[in-house]
Amino acid sequence: MRKLIAISCLMLAQAAIAQPCPEKNVLYWQAFPPGGESDLSARHQQIVLKKKCPAIDTIIQYKAGAGGGLMWAQMNTLPADGVNVVGVNLPHIVFQPLEGQVQYKTDDVTPVFWFHYTPDALVVRDQSPIKSFADFVKFAKENPLKLSLGGSGLNSANHAAHERLNAAFGIKTTYIPYKGTGDMTTSVFAGHVDGAMSYTAFAVNNKGKLRALAVAMEQRHPLLPDVPTFKELGVDWIDGAYRGIGMPKSSTAEQRKRMSDLWAALNNDPEMKELAAKSGFELINVGVDQMDGFMKERVKIYTEGAKRMGLAK
Repeated sequence: MRKLIAISCLMLAQAAIAQPCPEKNVLYWQAFPPGGESDLSARHQQIVLKKKCPAIDTIIQYKAGAGGGLMWAQMNTLPADGVNVVGVNLPHIVFQPLEGQVQYKTDDVTPVFWFHYTPDALVVRDQSPIKSFADFVKFAKENPLKLSLGGSGLNSANHAAHERLNAAFGIKTTYIPYKGTGDMTTSVFAGHVDGAMSYTAFAVNNKGKLRALAVAMEQRHPLLPDVPTFKELGVDWIDGAYRGIGMPKSSTAEQRKRMSDLWAALNNDPEMKELAAKSGFELINVGVDQMDGFMKERVKIYTEGAKRMGLAK
């Protein structure tokens, strides 16, 4: 009897794991070019999803432009078939419509799962004469607007962090936007910009080529133990970017729930946890059941923060 019960429990567990699997290939649309954090996240998810659902593939496609705004303006034209999903980012989908140069509104984007968070990080090239955050601030104050910092997109998390950096420490540096982190990386390595206002993942994945000067975390990052937090430097700054998936607004509640549950299963997989940790990603689990409350809170926070960037009307 115990053996039968054990077998039954195992079958139920297997069924629960298998249940979220789509019946067709997943078309995973990326709003940024290959090579950045969003692309790396998608590649991780592609690996784990293939393990969980071997009968289907995750086909990653790119439609980059306008700091992600091109794809997000078109996501509601995708088929509402339950397998078209789009990578979405916060605070981008709040800031961009406030600025008014994109063809979508925040309410047009339908997130179904937020899967991780990447804290802000200030970095310079490893060969840079700037060896510490104190060096950075000293040079910036003595040479207003001379230091240039790359970032992923206009009206993005990187752009907001750059403006916050200048305001918090009384300095003036120049922000240089790129289509995505992948495009920015080449320019940082080549010295076309002096550094970047990016994420901990960018610093972790490019150790030996970049030097992180500060991170926006509660405590130091375990993979960057020598890098101080902004809190240690006197500023209460814990922030970054959220990444998730959205679906066309015409998708059914059942389709959204199914994809949300699938992404939750991916996030809870030990391999995903290992891949995320190695890349400097902080996993979170915000599914459709928590989405309304989460979005209301984030929109309120980002709308207030937009005043710093001159976006709030």
